Amino acid sequence: MAGIHITDIESAINWWRERSPSPDGVTACKEVLALAEVYALMVYYHELECDEDSMPAKAHEAWLAWYASTPDAPCIAICSTSQGDDVCKGCGRTFDEVQNWTVMTPSEKRQTWRRITFEGTAWRFNRYSERAPDAQAAPTTEGAA
Repeated sequence: MAGIHITDIESAINWWRERSPSPDGVTACKEVLALAEVYALMVYYHELECDEDSMPAKAHEAWLAWYASTPDAPCIAICSTSQGDDVCKGCGRTFDEVQNWTVMTPSEKRQTWRRITFEGTAWRFNRYSERAPDAQAAPTTEGAA
């Protein structure tokens, strides 16, 4: 099972903070509290990923709600893996990732998104960025909780 990167936890915290702002500037909604506990432990133990299977249920549910708000597939309808490329020039996924996308777990998909965003070489990030209006919503390698 794939791990959930700390930047995804940060993004989920910030998403929940926007959805349920603190009424007094101090208290946080239950989703932020659940995710913040995981985030704090990751920071304390210097971990970049948490195991999706051992994540507390409330934190995992909050993360999955955020995940559902993100773009699913990075595809821009220019698939070079169908032409024999090992890595798609359009989206940056490997042949196996393209073929198995529908059966990948949310954390596996997020790991792929993180890799292709970090690499930034796929056409979705440069040559044909207009085909990917969700490119701004794609995961980043930085974030602030």
